[in-house]
Amino acid sequence: MTYGAGRLHEEVAYVAYHFHWPREEILGLTHTERLQYVEEIARINTRMNEDR
Repeated sequence: MTYGAGRLHEEVAYVAYHFHWPREEILGLTHTERLQYVEEIARINTRMNEDR
């Protein structure tokens, strides 16, 4: 199974947008680590939106 470039781009953009990390640092994460950050950012966003 291959990991699509489009999906990788989405994950990098999402983490970079929210955490302001450089691209190289995000690409240095393993797939599992990157997904953990993506999931945590999503949880934070959900909580923040619920509090509005």
